[in-house]
Amino acid sequence: MADKKARLTVDGLDEVIELPVYSGTEGPDVIDVRPLTGQGLFTYDPGFVSTAACESSITYIDGGQGILLHGGYPIEQLADKSDYLEVCFLLLNGELPTPEQKEQFVNTVKRHTMVHEQMNHFFNGFRRDAHPMAIMVACVGALSAFYHDSLDIDDAHHREVCAYRLIAKMPTIAAMCYKYSIGQPFQYPRNDLDYADNFLQMMFGNPCEEYVTNPILAKAMDKIFLLHADHEQNASTSTVRLAGSSGANPFACIASGIAALWGPAHGGANEAVLTMLEEIGDESNIEEFIQRAKDPEDNFRLMGFGHRVYRNFDPRAKVMKQTCDEVLAELGIENDPLLKIAKRLEQIALEDEYFVERKLYPNVDFYSGIILKAIGIPTNMFTVIFALSRTIGWISHWSEFHSSPNKIGRPRQLYTGPSKRDYPN
Repeated sequence: MADKKARLTVDGLDEVIELPVYSGTEGPDVIDVRPLTGQGLFTYDPGFVSTAACESSITYIDGGQGILLHGGYPIEQLADKSDYLEVCFLLLNGELPTPEQKEQFVNTVKRHTMVHEQMNHFFNGFRRDAHPMAIMVACVGALSAFYHDSLDIDDAHHREVCAYRLIAKMPTIAAMCYKYSIGQPFQYPRNDLDYADNFLQMMFGNPCEEYVTNPILAKAMDKIFLLHADHEQNASTSTVRLAGSSGANPFACIASGIAALWGPAHGGANEAVLTMLEEIGDESNIEEFIQRAKDPEDNFRLMGFGHRVYRNFDPRAKVMKQTCDEVLAELGIENDPLLKIAKRLEQIALEDEYFVERKLYPNVDFYSGIILKAIGIPTNMFTVIFALSRTIGWISHWSEFHSSPNKIGRPRQLYTGPSKRDYPN
């Protein structure tokens, strides 16, 4: 039932149109515009920035206040007290697990970490210098050819099995993308290790010697996974939901999300941070680039500062800053030229009146890019790791969509082309 009614008067229509108004548990009210179609009207909202396209109970963001909640829990508390797999359980089920549920969940994920052995041969079709995201899109989409025993999207158990498989196999596939690019043999997953430790050993281990993970780096990796797990109805999540509305299998839907995430305006942002640092090149050039960033006539932008959603400090960035400081201290590489540029930019953004007034604070992409660089992960793998992290958000939204009555997505348009005309003789 609608909580309130909105009344719309349109020139040329004799009657006033009544539109239901709904209230969620958090956030602004939404106006149900579906009755407009009966009057021959649609709404116009490029980018869907003013449109609630779905009802969801997974994640809530208040950009003005700098709030991010998963299942009602603030991201800061989850980052402090939880870990990535526990947040995965929360996003999938709406509640935190009991200790017994957590143990069972983790064990189930571990049993799905290997990929079909024929997937190894699939990689041979790519050039060694192919972008890892190009390989990942193809490999994740191809999973439906190997795991077609649980593709009934109307079966709750099948949806659950697909979720487990994707959570478990994404680190394996991501590491395989990296290993293939550098010509090293694939490292099999080790189910005796924690999720982040296992990913690092698949990335940096080799068959010639035992790889021992650094607990500080593994903790940082888990934080990156956790802080990128879900972010409400962003471009890639909306893409997954829209693809899912057609009845496509979950692996195809997640592949569509990876493709959307690939764009520099979305998941490629932390990769763009490192590209910017390399462009600046030296601390002596920082002032020149700061002035360019302030010049409205210059197209140069400081990447990793400010956020489209948050009009305040990105709550994830607060956690990521602390983690970044811990990693740099552990590795003792504060004097790395690019990292010195990054730390100086951070200081300017937090103190310079121009940036403070405009709330252009360092965001999560800024700090995660620095951490990944420090750990030794190449820049072209940054978005792959983002996709790995965000998979749980995508599959949770996909599963939520199919858990209730739904319709295929079909946005409307404001047509501005020629009117009907005859073909010339």
